[in-house]
Amino acid sequence: MALQDRALTAVMAPELQELKQMGFSDRQLAHLTKTTEDQVRDYRKGLGIVPVYKTVDTCAAEFEAETPYHYSTYEDESEVRPSDKPKVMILGGGPNRIGQGIEFDYCCCHASFTLRELGYETIMVNSNPETVSTDYDTSDRLYFEPLTREDVLNIVETERPVGIIVQLWRSDPPQTLAAPVAIPRSPSRFAHPNLGHLTGCDRHGGRPGAVRGHLPGIGDSAAPQRPCPFGARGDRRGQSGGLPGGGAPSYVLGGRGMEVVYSQADLETYMFKAVLVEPEHPVLIVSF
Repeated sequence: MALQDRALTAVMAPELQELKQMGFSDRQLAHLTKTTEDQVRDYRKGLGIVPVYKTVDTCAAEFEAETPYHYSTYEDESEVRPSDKPKVMILGGGPNRIGQGIEFDYCCCHASFTLRELGYETIMVNSNPETVSTDYDTSDRLYFEPLTREDVLNIVETERPVGIIVQLWRSDPPQTLAAPVAIPRSPSRFAHPNLGHLTGCDRHGGRPGAVRGHLPGIGDSAAPQRPCPFGARGDRRGQSGGLPGGGAPSYVLGGRGMEVVYSQADLETYMFKAVLVEPEHPVLIVSF
């Protein structure tokens, strides 16, 4: 009988274990059994079916590796032994996309270095091997895992970090996990707060003023800024906002289409350049 014709509780432990070994996610199993991802997760864990983590030896067994990295599998024995040291988890950006800059990877690296100086054990989670943040010696422990709620929560429940940093990549997989990862779904679940992230701002990084409005509440401030629609009206608003300033089309990454604007003439020229980059969004002018 097909899986989609059966109740979740009719799937016995050996079969569920095999399905997980074959790569079926909790979300896929929820779809097939007409349940929710949380229900599948709770049922699976109740049967004792949880992933273990294997180690990739970065020294090829020549001598003991101090900085190996790890991946999950549904087998019997785990090669990861979490320490009792307080830990902070950093979520990387996942697969690179065309137009992305490297500044976010740079931020992840420095977050790891700073946390280590503060006495925390650092845990990096990312599925992209082509970033500096996934160099095996950037963090104390590196997990090459997909940036999905299921995979991240599995690591969280293994490592028990004191917090998770999700906001160092703009409009990417980590920030979409801000709420699902931070909020425990039942009293028995481990609470793992996001550090420094304002849940609800996940998709507002490119919307002028959306995040800025939250800053006073956390004791921070930002340079004066305003959106400028294209055309003469936008030019006048830009002038009243104060120049010189930095011009940036909304929703761009890696510095694409950004310029320093010194005068009204510069602004008028820049507005027509920027429309070629982001025709559907206003330009943001940040005064110096």
